[in-house]
Amino acid sequence: MKKSLLSAFLFFVTLSLQAAIVDTVETYSASMKMKIKAVVIRPDNYESQSPMPVVYLLHGYSDSYNGWIKKANGFQKAADLYNMIIVCPDGGFSSWYWDSPVDDNFKYETYVSSELVSFVDSKYKTIKDRKGRAITGLSMGGHGALYLAFKHQDVFGAAGSMSGGVDIRPFPNNWNMAKRLGKYSEEPDRWEKNTVINLLHLLTPNSISLIIDCGTEDFFFKVNENLHQELLYRNIPHDYLTRPGGHNWPYWTNAVQFQLLFMNNFFAKAR
Repeated sequence: MKKSLLSAFLFFVTLSLQAAIVDTVETYSASMKMKIKAVVIRPDNYESQSPMPVVYLLHGYSDSYNGWIKKANGFQKAADLYNMIIVCPDGGFSSWYWDSPVDDNFKYETYVSSELVSFVDSKYKTIKDRKGRAITGLSMGGHGALYLAFKHQDVFGAAGSMSGGVDIRPFPNNWNMAKRLGKYSEEPDRWEKNTVINLLHLLTPNSISLIIDCGTEDFFFKVNENLHQELLYRNIPHDYLTRPGGHNWPYWTNAVQFQLLFMNNFFAKAR
């Protein structure tokens, strides 16, 4: 008994002494012809590790690549705990992670799902396969993570959303979406084709591992409930988490812990 307690104590002491390596890197988007920054978080023992899985962690509307580090400090310990790399891309102030049909300066679907993944795989010791890649995010980034994963299942094997805007149609005048797609009243087809809840036809049961999380006081709660029901109707397995909470950083600082645990379990099963 004493030996097992000592082992547990030493494990936690060792973990507390580890400190994930946080880099800010400059990437290049050929599709947008510009340089874009990203945060890359590696485990402290990165140099001694074999190729590792990667979680892409997307920010929300009006934020940037360093939003997660500045506002949810502490989550990066998961890199050490799970031996994974965490990448926080810059998705633009209001890209919604689409390739905008209106503005050629917003090609963030191509950037995140192709250009950034290629950069990370070329520069770091990664598992270069969908079994070693996952994507999640908050709010606009929750929409973006599911949107990109559904459309690029050859790239990502698992996806999550925290307080995600998983159906954009109830919000036609919000968050610069009309600037990216055109007005809903004038371009309804674009809105129908670019909202997550209308992309479920791309999925088959177990084609991708999914976790969806939204607080009961969140203004996106209803659209997340609707997505959950649609996934149930289509027999698409997924984890669905709800608890009291709003659309704010205290909620996401908690939620990201569940997301990263889920992704780690996915990677372990895939291996």
